[in-house]
Amino acid sequence: MARIKICGITCLGDAEAAVEAGADALGFVFYPRSPRYVPPAEAMEICKRVPPFVWKVGVFVNMDWNVVDMIRKGCGLDVLQLHGDESPEYCRSFSNVRIFKACRVRNASDLEPLDAYSGIQAILVDGYHPDLWGGSGVQAPWQQLKGLSKRFNLVLAGGLTPENVGEAIQSVRPYAVDVSSGVEEKPGKKDHVRMAQFIQAAREASMKNGDGNDFCRHPPEMILQPKIAV
Repeated sequence: MARIKICGITCLGDAEAAVEAGADALGFVFYPRSPRYVPPAEAMEICKRVPPFVWKVGVFVNMDWNVVDMIRKGCGLDVLQLHGDESPEYCRSFSNVRIFKACRVRNASDLEPLDAYSGIQAILVDGYHPDLWGGSGVQAPWQQLKGLSKRFNLVLAGGLTPENVGEAIQSVRPYAVDVSSGVEEKPGKKDHVRMAQFIQAAREASMKNGDGNDFCRHPPEMILQPKIAV
């Protein structure tokens, strides 16, 4: 079953609606230049209200290691999504947290550097925009990604909507799908109806595919089960 991440959460109401609709993970953007930026202090308060079986994902872009680690601990993040030019060594330098390394893809050549990130828990593929690190609404080239899910835990992002997520899952067979702009009223504010529609469409497509866990390369204890609060 493909996991579903709703990214760009900026307020408690949107977080609660996403959880109620069945999201597996919520994304919080800590990149100050993003229209979906949420200050760490505000994200910390929202994260306190997120159920333990829903992953809290922090999105960072080329940020100082110590700042990332401080926010990770303060918010109790389960995943660090590194969306900039972070090196494989930087990605592997964090302990006790899952790492999703994001890349923007135009064509097959953009996938070549990914081999250096082997061992990272997941690779997130986003559509390419020359000026934006993510949240652009640009669709990733699905045809170029076929087969990539057999090499990595593939998180598919970029231009996904309730209308096309089913086709994306059927075509690419990712480990997870990630949506932000496709379920918004405006940048930083979610449309609760579209979030529910997206999650329903993704679930239905996953059922048609069969169990998506067959395409997970890492052991279940590394990637499939969220951290349980104790």
